[in-house]
Amino acid sequence: MKSNCDFCMNYEYDDEYECYTCIMDLDEDEMELFITGRFKECPYYRPGNEYTIVRKQL
Repeated sequence: MKSNCDFCMNYEYDDEYECYTCIMDLDEDEMELFITGRFKECPYYRPGNEYTIVRKQL
């Protein structure tokens, strides 16, 4: 099952770590929920897809 992170504009590929990460500045509790996959109601969630992300980069 995909989480909201998979469709969030704040979820970007990090070349240094070679994986997808959240670009928001999460506090310690939020980071624990994010890593364990229990971050159900993310206050930073912004819906997006390939097309909206490309428009953001232009």
